[in-house]
Amino acid sequence: MNDRQFAGRVALVFGAGSVGEGWGNGKAAAVAYAREGAHVVAVDLNFESANQTRDIIVNEGGLAEAHTCDVTQSEQLSALVDSILATHGRIDILHNNVGMAMMGGVTDLSEAQWDRAMDVNLKSAFLACKYVLPVMQAQGHGVIINISSLAAIRYTGYPYPVYYASKGGLNQFTVGLALQYARQGIRVNAIMPGYIDTPLIYKDISGQYASREDMVNARNAHCPMGHMGTAWDIARTAVFLASDAAAYITGVCLPVDGGVHLTCA
Repeated sequence: MNDRQFAGRVALVFGAGSVGEGWGNGKAAAVAYAREGAHVVAVDLNFESANQTRDIIVNEGGLAEAHTCDVTQSEQLSALVDSILATHGRIDILHNNVGMAMMGGVTDLSEAQWDRAMDVNLKSAFLACKYVLPVMQAQGHGVIINISSLAAIRYTGYPYPVYYASKGGLNQFTVGLALQYARQGIRVNAIMPGYIDTPLIYKDISGQYASREDMVNARNAHCPMGHMGTAWDIARTAVFLASDAAAYITGVCLPVDGGVHLTCA
């Protein structure tokens, strides 16, 4: 008997790869879902990255497959969901982890840069939900986890207004969907990571500091607990919110930040 809580369920994870060595939020979440018995559909713009996640899961004895998809392209998303339905007949968990931290103030960004970041951070979740929600409606159940950011509700010190705007939009998108679909057995929640030590910060944020070491030290110092979180802090939260233990939780935008949201600076 399989006593893992997601046995028999299908988890569709967008952004399941990692932009560098180590554990990104989506990669850790995909592996965490699989460790609880889910069949994970690991999706990333970079197929090799998605396939690395798939290999980790399979080598641990889990169930997974890898796909590539540009989540800003409606046709690609629609085709992917159709393929999953044809193969598995269900989607129980939708995990939207795709995002980018586009640096640049309002007077510095081009319209194209603004639009690109909005597409990646917000439109991607809209399109994923557009095609997955009908599946969950037909099933009469489903869980959606949107990975937002503490930047949705706080100024975190970085010059990326489009990131603040897009993540704030993702929070309200989450709340609206939660209310609209609550009576149909579909729960929708968002996780707002704070200062998390993942490969993404070395790619997108380290340029705001004199060195990578300075970045790590500054981010650690800004956390009330004295250190950044890890991708596993986000993954474990996602597993809880997707589980039956959270069956009465919906419409929550949950900070996972070691207490940063409680501070004034």
